[in-house]
Amino acid sequence: MSTSVNTLEQSTPQVQPQRAQFRQTLSNALIITRREVRDSFRDWRIIAPIVTLTFLFPFLAQFVAGQFAGFVEDFGAEVIGTRTIPFLLMIVGFFPISISLVIALETFVGEKERRSLEPLLSTPLTNTELYIGKTLSAMIPPLISSYGGMAVYLISLVFGELTWRPEPMLIIQIILLTTVQALVMVTGAVVVSSQTTSTRAANLLASFIIIPMALLIQAESVIMFLAPDAESANGIGALWAIIAGMVVVVVLLLRVGNSIFNREELLGRTLDSLNLRGTAAKIWRNVRAVDDAGTPARNLIEWYQRGIWLSLKRQTMAARITIGVFVFALVAGFVVGLLPEWQLGLPGGMDLSTVGENVGVYTEQLLGPNPVSAIAWQNGRILLAATLLAMFSFGTIALVLTPATYVILGYATSQILVAGYNPLILAPAVLTHGIVEIPVIVLATATALRLGAIVTRLPRGMTVGNAWMAAIGDTIKLWLGLIIPGLLLAAAIEAYITPAITSLILGG
Repeated sequence: MSTSVNTLEQSTPQVQPQRAQFRQTLSNALIITRREVRDSFRDWRIIAPIVTLTFLFPFLAQFVAGQFAGFVEDFGAEVIGTRTIPFLLMIVGFFPISISLVIALETFVGEKERRSLEPLLSTPLTNTELYIGKTLSAMIPPLISSYGGMAVYLISLVFGELTWRPEPMLIIQIILLTTVQALVMVTGAVVVSSQTTSTRAANLLASFIIIPMALLIQAESVIMFLAPDAESANGIGALWAIIAGMVVVVVLLLRVGNSIFNREELLGRTLDSLNLRGTAAKIWRNVRAVDDAGTPARNLIEWYQRGIWLSLKRQTMAARITIGVFVFALVAGFVVGLLPEWQLGLPGGMDLSTVGENVGVYTEQLLGPNPVSAIAWQNGRILLAATLLAMFSFGTIALVLTPATYVILGYATSQILVAGYNPLILAPAVLTHGIVEIPVIVLATATALRLGAIVTRLPRGMTVGNAWMAAIGDTIKLWLGLIIPGLLLAAAIEAYITPAITSLILGG
């Protein structure tokens, strides 16, 4: 008993300072938030569009919903009109956010142009407190406008001519979607504002925020129309996945913004310059480097022994995450395949020797006359696309595109097991070339993940630009030294050796 009391007494003083520090940080940040929100609501150029979109646009959307519902009802497609209503509710919430994005874009760069940034940065607030305060102040007006517009629209739907009675969980989903979309756009805009030198540049870069969000809303609209669980009391499953993913993006954006925010650089940076030749030279130096100091390799052997090994060590954490995601994808595919509604119903008791005899024929028909190039290109373009898209998604796309193969593999294994066959018959068809291919895919995915996520946790003493160039150098180095040769070797094995071994084991 005394031991537990002593432990509690020792741990409590450690927790209390952390809570006190958090409260102090939040209290100081709210000073900035109150100031910024008060100034925003004094500006008629901000208030006018917010009020318009809050009170007038919902009635326009309600009119459109009523006309469209009446139109499709004449053709016996009432379900289309019904599922248009929640989509318009989401649009009503999205438009105020997109218009009010100017508040977030001007959080730092606008103050810099108005010459009011220097007094603000001279306050005793820390970088974290200043950044949190500015971010919160940019979020509040758009969210108030968005919630107000959706409330007006819902009231007009429930008590109007349409008398819409949706599932409560669907309304909660749309509100959450609108909230996380607002948070993503605002946090992204604050990052842009803290890294640009003019409002014009910030507005131009805002297209990289608006366009992806518009595409995402189009995808959400398709889900609302086609989801098999659109009438479920638990909401639409795909929308829950989108909400969870966007929450992760918000956390990453907050982390990125806070980690790269520096008041000294913000004041000292007056002109954005692009030196392509210098950037390319630095990246090439990182490709040739054999140590952290950037010493170039003297020959190819040293480059492989020291340079490649150096880049491999830097991918350790990303590789662990990648392997975990791949294992999860494999298990998820297997579990889904065991569900009765997802089973293919493969016939049992087939003579596998016939399949083994025709493996070579199937391979030639699928891959054509140049199987090595076809296989290598198929795998390479997926990995290349994952790498390029990872640069703009904090690495998350790399963990979305590449695990699909393992979901299919897990699903195929479960179907063979359910049909009564030994799932080990897949081993020669997968592991023969998979001994080379699987590690290469893991390495390529881990490299893409690190390339995209490097800005969320900058190495000590590095700026964003230096960290990016080092990560790009490691990526190019590993692609040239291991990934491309590995893909070609795996493709050759898959084209010529895998079919022969599979045919032999199956009794061909």
